[in-house]
Amino acid sequence: MAGGTALLGIVVAPSTAWEILKQAGIDPAPRRQSTTWARFLHSQAEVIVACGFFETVTLAEQKISGPSLIEHATRRIRILGSTAHPTAAWMAQSAKSLILDLEDVEAAVR
Repeated sequence: MAGGTALLGIVVAPSTAWEILKQAGIDPAPRRQSTTWARFLHSQAEVIVACGFFETVTLAEQKISGPSLIEHATRRIRILGSTAHPTAAWMAQSAKSLILDLEDVEAAVR
């Protein structure tokens, strides 16, 4: 904790970090049962997605871009749409469509 906040330019004494952890009922790191990053990702893979924004140029030299994501569990890539002129409203609609699509998939699984 003290080291992580230092990256943000905030200095926190180790004793302060220890007090915060103690009040939260969390043991200091050497005594805490922990898992590896790989195990954590494996256990959470069903719900982890990585988001990105792609850009490509068509044969007619028009720039097209749009949001995409990859589902870690299945490695399925979803292209949420593409447009030559992305706007905030267009991005919001893409996100809403994704949520509806994921709800449909979840309902079909039940």
